[in-house]
Amino acid sequence: MQLIGMLDSPYVRRVAISLKLLGIPFEHRSVSVFSTFEAFQALNPVVKAPTLILDDGQVLMDSTLILDYAERLARPPAAIYPSDLVARAHAIRLTGLALAACEKTVQIVYERKLRPAEKQHQPWLDRVRGQLLAAYDELEKILRDKPLHSVGQPLSHEAVAVAVSWSFTQMMTPEVVPAAAYPALQAFSAHCERLPVFIETPAV
Repeated sequence: MQLIGMLDSPYVRRVAISLKLLGIPFEHRSVSVFSTFEAFQALNPVVKAPTLILDDGQVLMDSTLILDYAERLARPPAAIYPSDLVARAHAIRLTGLALAACEKTVQIVYERKLRPAEKQHQPWLDRVRGQLLAAYDELEKILRDKPLHSVGQPLSHEAVAVAVSWSFTQMMTPEVVPAAAYPALQAFSAHCERLPVFIETPAV
């Protein structure tokens, strides 16, 4: 089984860390959707990261859908989210906020780096920035009320999504989301980045 994509993508990194937590062996291939577009296209014509190529050749896409498959592949089968509906809703809410933050960070990066400066639309950037900050505002409130992970506890998949998202935003657009304004998120992400599974799966 091969995971295709660069670990500087929060979606690829989320899957890589989660597969390790599930105990699923895989080969990671660092193929870029930009600098090695043709090589990626040869593996998946849609050129979408992450891509997971199964042993039978089937190609899966989208981090959430890949992990939905992975939880059934794990031995013993593992649940990505709790079975209790209240706990499950909370975990899905955290994951949704984290993925929304990833999406908005990516939109800002693409607008700045791929679109010529004279064609950038500031009202659009302002709107996306507002959505990005709203996602992190909500996550900050949640983490202030209840920590996501403590030493000795298993690392949940929503915790992975939140930590990976925050690290990505701070790597790509730190001036948009000042770390000092989100101390709980900053502390939590720093804690996760010191865990072995994060250290061996760096965002580079």
